[in-house]
Amino acid sequence: MEQDQQRPYFFFSYARRDFEAEDAFVNQFYNDLRDELGRLVGTGVPAEELAYRDTEQLRLGDEWAEKLATMLGRSRTMIALYSPAYFTSLYCGKEWTAFRGRCRRHHEDTGELIPALVPVLWEPVAPGELADEVTKIQWAQPDMGEAYARHGLRALLRTAQSEAYEQVVRVVAERVRDAAARRLGELPEFDLGAVRGYFPPPPAPETALSSPGMVRLFIAAGRASEAAAEGGSYAGGWYGARPWHWAPYHPPTHPPLAARAQQVITAAGHITTLEEVETGLGGKLDQAREDSQVSILLVDPWVAGGERYRAALREYDDQNHPVTGVMVPTGSTDPVDGPERDALWAGVRDVFRRNWLRRSDLEHLFRVKVSRESFENDLTIMVTVAQNKLMDDNLDWGDDGGDAFGFGGVPAMPGLAIPAGPPGPRQGPPARPGPGRRDLPHQSRGKDDAVPLRGDEQDDH
Repeated sequence: MEQDQQRPYFFFSYARRDFEAEDAFVNQFYNDLRDELGRLVGTGVPAEELAYRDTEQLRLGDEWAEKLATMLGRSRTMIALYSPAYFTSLYCGKEWTAFRGRCRRHHEDTGELIPALVPVLWEPVAPGELADEVTKIQWAQPDMGEAYARHGLRALLRTAQSEAYEQVVRVVAERVRDAAARRLGELPEFDLGAVRGYFPPPPAPETALSSPGMVRLFIAAGRASEAAAEGGSYAGGWYGARPWHWAPYHPPTHPPLAARAQQVITAAGHITTLEEVETGLGGKLDQAREDSQVSILLVDPWVAGGERYRAALREYDDQNHPVTGVMVPTGSTDPVDGPERDALWAGVRDVFRRNWLRRSDLEHLFRVKVSRESFENDLTIMVTVAQNKLMDDNLDWGDDGGDAFGFGGVPAMPGLAIPAGPPGPRQGPPARPGPGRRDLPHQSRGKDDAVPLRGDEQDDH
């Protein structure tokens, strides 16, 4: 079977330093896992269809980054070999982030959550060294044994605890088999070099902000009177007399979402204003950018396509606003499947026809179906990304606010195609570092995202 048609059961993601330190152990686990998986799924499946590993299947003349991206987009699951070296590897971070984004996009598109990213603890890692996004995924379970949970799989191999080791291999193989059977959506072609991974963590900021940044909040939400007139289960508790009384998470929380957003922003050291989305939104966003301010739109999915807000939101969508973020929360009682769910998000997709393609973009400036649990973290990242882009803003708009990106008013996004990813290094003059540049809570700044050489000239993967 040609490589570009393969859908391996698992993609093997590991740190090259671990392989170079004790290649026999890494090889043994890879081979044992592949063999055990072959036993579980039955005979007749070729080895290259069971697993993908770069050292085995990259061929002379292959463009390795392109091939890795292809297999990350096609493999049914990914094994992530956790270790201190793994979490300081630039390209392990890119692989992990790309595959995690693929799982999230499948969940957003279908409502089905497939645990296709399968962590294996190779060596213990201090919890404080992990990004929050990594800690959301369970990496051990009781039947894998206490020795594995405490010391990792490498220790079981080094101390010849064969029974405990074989049990972990069986559990992982079963997990891969079960997840692979559920058919994770494939990832279109993307540029792995442009992906900004969740690790390694960014260095501490060199200096504090010299002055607070201004964040303008714009809200588009329903009113209690309108909801009551429509009737149904959404009529009470979620809305108030004004849009900023909107409380989408159940049970209705106080303060409402807008006030909660302002608390998050001020806690990050910024100042904020609040106003309703209305006609002329595009001009306000342009003026904010001209005044060195970033903007965030909080949009209620139930009214996004309604008469009150449709024109203003489409105006935003049709223009280029690179330092503006959009968050569309999913309420705790919103439908999770069926025709009502499809109709709800079809309305949002219709309003944000262009930006909808960015909903899983790792640049984090357009987020839909934001849950109660992730709202504060997602907002913090969004504000940080927008402010960093504002400081790096060397674009020449021209007199008519023209399309400096060359893509009909929408930024060209050559990176991760879930469906697209953050831009690679800028062309032309280098970005201004600026004393106020903020580090992302769980992402690298991407300043080292130029694609390194594979092999002897690359020492971290």
